[in-house]
Amino acid sequence: MADVQKDVPFKSAQVEALVVIKIVKHCSASFPTTATGSLVGMDNEGVLEITNAFPFPTVDVANTDGHQNDASSLAAAAPRAKANIAYQNEMIKHLKEVNVDANNVGWYTSATMGNFVSLNFIENQYHYQRDNDKTVALVHDVSRSSQGALSLRAFRLSPEFMAAYKEGKFTTESLQKSKLSFKDILVEVPVIVHDSHLLTTFLHQMPTLPETAEIPLPTSLNDISRDPARLPANPSFDALDLSIDPFLEKTCDLLLDSIEAHYTDLNNHQYYQRQLTREQFKITQWQTKRKAENAARVAAKQAPLPEDEWQRLFKLPQEPSRLEGMLNARQVEQYSKQVDGFTAAITSKMFAVRGNLLPE
Repeated sequence: MADVQKDVPFKSAQVEALVVIKIVKHCSASFPTTATGSLVGMDNEGVLEITNAFPFPTVDVANTDGHQNDASSLAAAAPRAKANIAYQNEMIKHLKEVNVDANNVGWYTSATMGNFVSLNFIENQYHYQRDNDKTVALVHDVSRSSQGALSLRAFRLSPEFMAAYKEGKFTTESLQKSKLSFKDILVEVPVIVHDSHLLTTFLHQMPTLPETAEIPLPTSLNDISRDPARLPANPSFDALDLSIDPFLEKTCDLLLDSIEAHYTDLNNHQYYQRQLTREQFKITQWQTKRKAENAARVAAKQAPLPEDEWQRLFKLPQEPSRLEGMLNARQVEQYSKQVDGFTAAITSKMFAVRGNLLPE
């Protein structure tokens, strides 16, 4: 989990329960296609209050296997599309007419197994954060939430990465000068789910299921005080399951894919370094030869030849951007933390029953 830095303009993101339900419903209905939408709310004394959300219009793409990737990529880039920007402004205009919070405070997106760190995610958040620093990106993991545990996280880009992305230079020299690493890309903001006091009171006063078909009515106030309403006990035996979490296997597969992509990016950069070394060696040879020729011409009292012609004769290879490698390294870190979280629960249960698992 990314650390919350001191220069963040707000300390936490408070999301209304109704907004959470809207996001979960939209992301679940669009799964496995990426779902995106806009968030509205206000900043209140260091707390970003998210009070409403609405989805972006769906992309009309044929629902076939061949077009699945096209639909996902178009949906992932929807927050910065011109048509959706106009749609968002029109929705905010209508919200102002009904006197509700109508300040854009970010956007939300769906994810699968924590796979959300991509160039589209960075570009979308940069699009929002460039105009308004008090914006956030909510990430809802549909796969993890389907198991009964809500996965809703808030991220924003760090000021260092915003400055580097604005310059558009992600070379080795610029990264060394700014000391920017993959850990400095995203800043995670704590998420607080907020309920109204009326709803909270109702949930705490929900009675248990009756034990008998006929419920005896109380005869006095003393009977009610002596036997108050009890919260329902909902025991769950899922925590005692010793089977390996299926998400652990899928996350390990995704982790291996990210590691392979990292090695591919590393090989491309090494190829660039070999090409650069080869061209620099040719330039050095040409300069040495030209200096020898000029020394001979000077001795023969002839005009020396220009020594900067190598800039026209030789072309140095352009260094590939290191942004993709940084994003991939950040995604590897995300998968590694998920694996660590999965194995912690499984390992503790295995140690608890190891006496029955070891052969006698």
